Amino acid sequence: MRTRRYFIAAVFIVLCYVGLFLRGSSLENKISKNKLIEQVQILENRARHELSEDLDLSNSVVQALKDHVASYDEEQHKRLEEEQEGSKENQIEEQPKTVKITEKPLLITSDNQPVIPVLVFACNRVTINKCLDNLIEYRPSSEQFPIIVSQDCSHKETKNVILSYQDQVQLIEQPDQSEIPLPPKEKFLGYYKIARHYGWALNNTFQKGYEFVIVVEDDLNVAPDFFEYFRGTYPLLRNDSTLWCVSAWNDNGKIGLINVNEPEKLYRTDFFPGLGWMLPKSIWSELSLKWPKSFWDDWIRHPEQRKNRVCIRPEISRTRTFGKIGVSHGQFFDKHLKFIHLSDANVNFSKFNLNYLLKW
Repeated sequence: MRTRRYFIAAVFIVLCYVGLFLRGSSLENKISKNKLIEQVQILENRARHELSEDLDLSNSVVQALKDHVASYDEEQHKRLEEEQEGSKENQIEEQPKTVKITEKPLLITSDNQPVIPVLVFACNRVTINKCLDNLIEYRPSSEQFPIIVSQDCSHKETKNVILSYQDQVQLIEQPDQSEIPLPPKEKFLGYYKIARHYGWALNNTFQKGYEFVIVVEDDLNVAPDFFEYFRGTYPLLRNDSTLWCVSAWNDNGKIGLINVNEPEKLYRTDFFPGLGWMLPKSIWSELSLKWPKSFWDDWIRHPEQRKNRVCIRPEISRTRTFGKIGVSHGQFFDKHLKFIHLSDANVNFSKFNLNYLLKW
């Protein structure tokens, strides 16, 4: 008799739980509800067994369980209809808003070429003039290749140098100059600030409607055919999903390791070279969602980001760094970077058939 009372009490508690859980839960808990309904069915069978001597009581308990489930099904059906109606109304109401936030059309030149901005990253190097003079000297078209300088650090002297170029360049300034809290034992604050700057500047630039962006640091010189190199290779990046960047840098571009007689030669590489590189908006849309807090150039080389995609790089570098002093304290400059050979050729890459670089 005592067992029977305990069982009836347990059934009552379960009925209350079923009522509260099923009526208060959202559709996202559908799997959990199904499991609970299975437990109710098991409880029905147990009720028939435990209360077999009292048929009326057994039937009452079983009927109560069924009524709860049936009631839930009816309420859930009504809720679905209400949500569907509400969704239709919201779609009608929100349609104008969707039109407003539609991405800007891709920017093109008067001769139907994509506008590809050169995004120059700057901080506190007043020698940025060496980089900007070089870019402006070899730039074939300010319409197709506008120069955007993104400055971090709020360094006044560097800002004045940038502003001296007037309408030849556009200055944007990274607004967040707050200190970044570092993890315990972490001492490389500069790399955290650089990652923050890159994330902000690339977002800001791509939101203007560009399909491609060329990334340049403020301590780079470029080759005479730097712009022609990217003008000839952007169609590869647009048409081949196995590519995710085009770089002007050869990390092994020292005399003795390259063929100086083949300035037109290009390669596919699974190593991200950086140092003067172009990426499409589609790749940035992917990377921006998980952009790291520091050491972005190491992070971008991880398999999780690369996904078996490759970059294009030249036999002979189209960029060379003069930045011995920086966040890295010039640790690789004297031993490696200063020996990279900068091409002096002028190759018309846009006139070449570069389909041998495609994998499709």
